[in-house]
Amino acid sequence: MIFKLAFAALLSVTFIAECSADCQIADAGLEEAVLQNPRLRGPANSQSVRDLRSLRDAAFTLRSYGRHDDCERLLANIRELIAGPPMGSLGDNDEDEAAKQTNASEPKVQRGAALGTRGKKDAKPLMEIGDLAPSLRSDEIVGAEVRSADDKIVGEVRNIVFGAKDSRDYVIVASGGFFTTGKDSVVVPLKLLKVSQDRSSFYLLVTKDALKSIPTMPDQDYNWLTDEKWRARNDQLFKQQ
Repeated sequence: MIFKLAFAALLSVTFIAECSADCQIADAGLEEAVLQNPRLRGPANSQSVRDLRSLRDAAFTLRSYGRHDDCERLLANIRELIAGPPMGSLGDNDEDEAAKQTNASEPKVQRGAALGTRGKKDAKPLMEIGDLAPSLRSDEIVGAEVRSADDKIVGEVRNIVFGAKDSRDYVIVASGGFFTTGKDSVVVPLKLLKVSQDRSSFYLLVTKDALKSIPTMPDQDYNWLTDEKWRARNDQLFKQQ
């Protein structure tokens, strides 16, 4: 245990030294560290991964307000959690206090595993969005992981754009993976997504390599909504099998 903590502290110090002055979250290598840690793989540990993503979001918020030193310290804490003892073993054992703190916040939906499961023999078929019963809620998709047709992480749902005159709905998918926030996203027609039966993961109809040829759009720029030619061309790219 002492060795693990010392190793985590060493990683933390090294990480802080390597950080630039403006706290480069996208270059921190957090997603790679998670995927290389066998203790964070599989459905049993998906909550730990979600907690790490929440801390990532907090670091991004600190950075957006110019709190770069605090952002770097939080990133160092994330690295310590990844490299240290199992996250489930940390904290105190006061169940009443834990329940009190849990009730003070909105519960979070548990998402899917860090690694794909489509290759398993018992994997259930994916479903069309329109076939879900009851229908999909917005809180079930915003923040959810998005995978390619070959079951690789491509990002998470950043936002939803509901159809106006033409009734076409889109999901804004922040490309790059769990821990790469980025400034650009891909615009995916909602009807061209599939979903796992437990609603934990959403899937594109294109492979991860094919996704590289699809143009991204700035998250703050929604001018594409009025560009019918761009939308038609973009939508067609996501129909490729």
